[in-house]
Formats: sequence, structure tokens, C-alpha cells
Amino acid sequence: MSERDPQPRIEAGQPDGTVRLLGAWTLAEAEGIRRALEEAPDDARQVDASGVARLDSLGVLQLLRFARKRKLDFAGFRFSDEHGPLVAAIGDVADDRPPKKREYGVADALARLGKAMYRNGQEVLALVAFLGEVLVKMTRLVREPRRLRATSTVYHMEQVGLDAVPLVFLLCFLVGAVIAFLGANVLRDFGATQFVVELVSISFLREFAVLLTAIILAGRTASAFTAHIGSMVSREEVDAIRALGLDPIDLLVIPRISALLVMLPLLTFLGMIAGLLGGLVVGVFGLDIAPQQYLGRMQNTMDLKHMWVGLSKAPVFAMLIGLIGCLEGMQVTGTAQSVGERTTSSVVQSISVVIILDAFAAMWFMEMGW
Repeated sequence: MSERDPQPRIEAGQPDGTVRLLGAWTLAEAEGIRRALEEAPDDARQVDASGVARLDSLGVLQLLRFARKRKLDFAGFRFSDEHGPLVAAIGDVADDRPPKKREYGVADALARLGKAMYRNGQEVLALVAFLGEVLVKMTRLVREPRRLRATSTVYHMEQVGLDAVPLVFLLCFLVGAVIAFLGANVLRDFGATQFVVELVSISFLREFAVLLTAIILAGRTASAFTAHIGSMVSREEVDAIRALGLDPIDLLVIPRISALLVMLPLLTFLGMIAGLLGGLVVGVFGLDIAPQQYLGRMQNTMDLKHMWVGLSKAPVFAMLIGLIGCLEGMQVTGTAQSVGERTTSSVVQSISVVIILDAFAAMWFMEMGW
């Protein structure tokens, strides 16, 4: 056979394990390519494809799969100069294939569970390490107050707090009204409609106000933090900040967390007022309770400790939301897809952590009798 014979074939016999490819490695010769690769010697270590007459994408993909199957270095395959650009282009996109179908066996399920637990453990360790770094650098502000970005902090206070006031007030007002309405329907059967005042007051002061506010900010603010910082990472602006001798934690993270630490307790207090107003409106217009009677019972039965219990959780939630939002932004790898994935992850993590921590805090306060 001649060098230009279209039939794909492999010639072996080189002492270093090199095999030489000849013929046309194209779609028209797909069956011949398959047979040739199946008959390739087992001791093949190098592939010389510089003698291939014609080569297309199918031939390159078949050689890629052959290299993976035999555990050979595809980068060491030799191609002619005219085929080099095609091989490089196919190699760049060869991994962009649809993912394999999900397996549902017991072993596969346990493997996925183990991987998920490992990833979650890594996220927890990264969050704890990030918390330590932020606390150290916030403590450093006491010695070096010039590092505090006051203008940036005030700007984020406006974005985090003032812009969220209408949403927090409206949602807390409506939830307070719904709790009062549903509670009244249940208590009416026992002739204890007046206890709806305590139901709304205690539930909102202790739990609902801080929880609703934290969830709103987790979805609204944590995602904004991640998207903004992540886009800066993808555009290499964070690297530029470091090149200028500035600290990204001082410049990007501390102002955001400081703004949350100030504004979340204030928004929580506003949510408490809105929830109590929602209960008052339902009590006056839906339960025929006089406003003076409703407010008088609230004053006589409401204990100030319930408000302090709710407000005490706000700074903790603020710290967690800010840390998760900023950390996820810092972990962006540089692509638009990574920004979207990290933004989604920050919202999910923030809301989950807030709800879980609130549940444990509620049980702890109850056991302590507070």
C-alpha cells in the first residue's frame, strides 16, 4: 500500500513503542478507524500521526479516546503542521460533553453522600477560617483606624438598610396580620380570642421579626455581595487591589459586614413594630377589639425580655450573612457561570444557616427560661 492509501492503518515495530498512523482518518473511514485502533499493539507508547493523509474531527476524537483508554499522553502525539490547528481546536472542546446519566444504585448514592459531606465540611472550614481572618482585621482597626472605609460603610448601610425598609415593613406587617387572623380562628373555638394579642406580640418579638428580616437580607444582600465581589474577581480587579498594596478584606469585606451589623438590628426592630401593627389592624377590624383594649393588653402582658431575645440574634445573623456573601464572592473562579453558581450558593447557605441557628437559639433560650 502507498502512503496515500485512504484505508486507515497502524504500523508498529519501532523499538521505543512508537506506532505510525497512515491513511485517511476521516468520517468516511469510520469503520476502518475503529478496526485499526482495536488492532493497535498493547505495548504502544507513542503515536506518530504525521503520515496521516487526511484528518477530520472524528479522527481526532477517536485518537483522544484511544489515548484515554490506553492512558497515553495525547499531548505527545505527533501530527503534521497542517493538522495541528484542528487537533488543538478539538482538544479544547473535547471535554465539553453532556454529563453522564445519574446512577441510582446504593453504592452510587453513598458515594454522592460522601462527596456532598466532604464538600460541606470544606465549606464550613473555609467559613471558620474566613471568620477568623475578618475578626483579626476588624480588631486591627482599633490600632489603625485609618484603615476604616467610612464612606464605603455608609454607602453599604444605605444599600443594605434604607433600601430594604419598605420590603421588610410590608412583609412583617402582612405576616403579623396573617398570624393574628389564623390564631383568632383557632382561639375563637375556645372562647379565648383575646389571647391573640400575646400570640402576635411574643412570636414577633422573639422569632418572626428577626427571622423574616434575616431571610430577606440573606436573599437580597448576600446575593448582591457575592455578585459584586465575584464580578470583581472575574475581571481581576481584586488582583489589582492586591497589586496596589491594599487589603481586599479591608476594602471590600469589612465595610459590608459593618453595614450589616448596624442595619440588621435596626431593621429587626422595624420588623417588630410592623408585625405588631399587623396584629393590631386585624384585632381592631377583624376581631372587634377596641384599639385601647388591644394596646392595654399588650402593655400589661408583654415582657421586654422577648424583644431583647429577638434583637440579640440579629448581630449573629448579620455576621453570618455578610461572611457567606463575601466568601462566596471571593471563591469565584473567573467565569460568568462561576459567578452565578456562587451567588446561588450564597443565598442557599445564608438562608439555611439562619434558619438552623434560629431553631437552636430558640430551644436554648427556652431551656434557659428566657
